[in-house]
Amino acid sequence: MTATLNMSRLVLCLQVWATDVREGFVEITRHGLALFGLAVVLVSMTFLARPNLQASASEMLLGWLEIRQTDTIEAPSAGNAAARSTAKSLKNLTDEQLAVTRWLSRKYRVSAEPMGAMVAEAWTLGERAQLAPTLILAIMAIESRFNPFASGSPGTSGLMQLELKAHSEALDQFGGMLSAFDPLTNVRVGVRHLQALVQQTETIEEALSLYGASSGQPTEGQYVDRVLAEQKLLEKVTEKQNTAALANQGKHAPL
Repeated sequence: MTATLNMSRLVLCLQVWATDVREGFVEITRHGLALFGLAVVLVSMTFLARPNLQASASEMLLGWLEIRQTDTIEAPSAGNAAARSTAKSLKNLTDEQLAVTRWLSRKYRVSAEPMGAMVAEAWTLGERAQLAPTLILAIMAIESRFNPFASGSPGTSGLMQLELKAHSEALDQFGGMLSAFDPLTNVRVGVRHLQALVQQTETIEEALSLYGASSGQPTEGQYVDRVLAEQKLLEKVTEKQNTAALANQGKHAPL
């Protein structure tokens, strides 16, 4: 009888102990989530009050992306964007690229060095994909106005407004979804997408229309017209530079 009573008391004590542990765990979890939520609110308020911290956070994000890219892409043939700077010395540009860089820098109010990196990349990728570099730059201008952190309503991001879900596999090669905000990665994947559309269609206008549809642009034809108009302006800049270069050569030619 005594043994049975002691056993009942032991079982009751264990039940009380288990209940206390469960309630304590729930209480700790609840307070932990509340503290986490409070921390998120405080950080958000700090960013709103101090925009300079937001800029620093953006720089840290780009640094993380570059580290991820270095770890992910080992083969030189993959064109490791992290190995190149997102700013380029203007001395390393050709006269044609320099003229385009200065024109775009003034029009879109972007520093010349980062713009120079985008222009040089457009020339490199354009030659590889058999696409006019001025067309690549025109798409960037219309899609994002050269803002690498631009985001669209249908889940598009970056310079060329990539649809993240549609290009998730390609972005994984560069470190994941966040790599869409790396300018060089975004342009590389965007040009690959444009090249595929050009191969699928009969005219560049059709390819541009499909590209605009994938980035959430209006499909009435205004997007295509805007891109081609921007490209034409850029081509005039290059033509003017080439004409000036030929004239300069003529002045210094031996008689």
